[in-house]
Amino acid sequence: MLRVLQIRKALPQYLKLMSQQTFDIPETAPFGPEQKAALRALLPTLSVGQTAWLSGYLAGMGAGAAIPEVNGAVADTGAAGVKPLTILYGSESGNAEACAEQASVAAGAAGFKPVVLDMGDAKPEDLGDTDQLLVIVSTWGEGDPPENAVDFHAAMMGEGAPRLEGTRFSVFALGDTSYADFCECGKQFDQRLEALGATRVLDRVDSDVDFEEPYEAWLKQVMPAMAEAAGAGQNGGPSVAVMESEPVAEPQPTIPYGKKNPFPAPVKSLINLNGRGSAKQTCHVELSLEGSGMTYEPGDVVGVIPANCPETVDDFLRQAGFSGEEPIEEEAGTHTLREVLSDRFDVTALSLPIMKKYAPLARNSKLEAFLEPDNKASLKDWLHGRELRDLFLEFPPETALGIDELLKILRKMPPRLYSIASSLRAHPDEVHLTVGAVTYNTHGLLRKGVCSTYLCNRISKGDTVRLYTHHNKNFFLPENNDTPIIMVGPGTGIAPFRAFIEERKVLGATGPNWLFFGDQHFNSDFLYQTEWQGYLKSGLLNRMDVAFSRDTDRKIYVQHRMLENARDLYAWMKEGAFFYVCGDASRMAGDVHEALISIYASEGGLSREAAETEVKELQKSKRYQRDVY
Repeated sequence: MLRVLQIRKALPQYLKLMSQQTFDIPETAPFGPEQKAALRALLPTLSVGQTAWLSGYLAGMGAGAAIPEVNGAVADTGAAGVKPLTILYGSESGNAEACAEQASVAAGAAGFKPVVLDMGDAKPEDLGDTDQLLVIVSTWGEGDPPENAVDFHAAMMGEGAPRLEGTRFSVFALGDTSYADFCECGKQFDQRLEALGATRVLDRVDSDVDFEEPYEAWLKQVMPAMAEAAGAGQNGGPSVAVMESEPVAEPQPTIPYGKKNPFPAPVKSLINLNGRGSAKQTCHVELSLEGSGMTYEPGDVVGVIPANCPETVDDFLRQAGFSGEEPIEEEAGTHTLREVLSDRFDVTALSLPIMKKYAPLARNSKLEAFLEPDNKASLKDWLHGRELRDLFLEFPPETALGIDELLKILRKMPPRLYSIASSLRAHPDEVHLTVGAVTYNTHGLLRKGVCSTYLCNRISKGDTVRLYTHHNKNFFLPENNDTPIIMVGPGTGIAPFRAFIEERKVLGATGPNWLFFGDQHFNSDFLYQTEWQGYLKSGLLNRMDVAFSRDTDRKIYVQHRMLENARDLYAWMKEGAFFYVCGDASRMAGDVHEALISIYASEGGLSREAAETEVKELQKSKRYQRDVY
């Protein structure tokens, strides 16, 4: 389906461009004399509507046989002199990979022969003969490369990286401004490529979580820049103008719900999964997808666009010097500032980019000192536990702000991604979430997780929640239903494994299933306890090992249970089991990773280095997958 969509998107622009050009069909084009004559006669006569119809027709008839493909891209590989363009990506959740696929289509339409490289499969020496290079990479956590790019990143930053004097490049970086090291991985690749002698043809673009518009703008600019530098299109083939042609209107679904148009999903059920006396609040949320046209697979995620806590909005307005009743005129009517801030803007997350935008309005020497490059550690300490309202409280603006000035400081409300806790086959037209409410006190104020407390405390049955589904390319069940799986999911990390088991039940999968679960107390924090016990009784769940850290004098966690069962776990892995981890990235995921290496070393009789290599191979082969946050 992706292949068809790529062709449908690329071909109308290609044909429209061809109909507007005065150049002849080049001799190097892969057509016979009669075909060339027919194209010369046909192309100038086509309307925009006709090119759109033709592209859809060719895609539907299996255009893969007519238009050669290079790593999923539409390209004319038969033309002599077509220049290769390497698209290198590093992706955690699949966004950078999707961008790379789009870039491949655009490169083919612009006259290049695109080659897409996953950083997880690449080595720096692969770039040694690369003339044209696009790097599309995300940043994970506090400035780290995505999991699939860790080794490649380390090698590129090392002394053994090749010189790249003949390479022309540009970098598109994906990130999240709520983190201090915003787009750090992209920045490092950009600087390193230049240090290795490569020539930058277009400045790096750093994008926030709403990356689509910046990406489209970068793609429109980078293809002409690369083509000009490389001399693409000189053989009479499609030139860079294809990127500037007006997009052809594509047939739209009746209800085109997705990230740009979230579906208002009715709330069907809300259940607190924690028992009396628990220190936690974990909610099972059931939402209807009926009429949305959206689908998902086990391992996918849901993006939720929340509303801010009213008390937080009021406090923010007060600190910023507004009443909240200020009117804002819009095409859809007049809204108050409070209404606009409630669900369209992020009024909590405080980051370096926001502080830089605010500093000229405050003119405070202490704030400006924080922004000096040498004070990065001090800034990080100050930011910990603080929100936007703290910025206005401690560094009030020099003069009263206008509404436009305020809104320019803020970023749009970013979606929050949640692992899906249900199988669509088991619950048609529904999606289930497992949400842990986040609340804490710092610097004299109660802080609330924007989306977690929205879902757990501020919605009721019958309300609607704006959401969209997102495919997670790096977290999925094995294709073979006979394959054993081992699932490690403490706390809310249990969510995707509920979906996995429901899916395997519906499919009648015979592969053995083993679950490791952990939380604080058996009596109050055993999430979905009745369901798991039912699966154990029926035999669908073959094994379950639990760790309740506050029920014993010595804190026991899931990695300890893994080590206690090292021999059996290793035996399952040698039989071809898939190993999954979901949950906290800051400690748990690292501890589980370390435990897995230790098990391979002890049970396999391997050195530490050899065990690490074995585990890395599991990751590369997708038998070891992580969904961590």
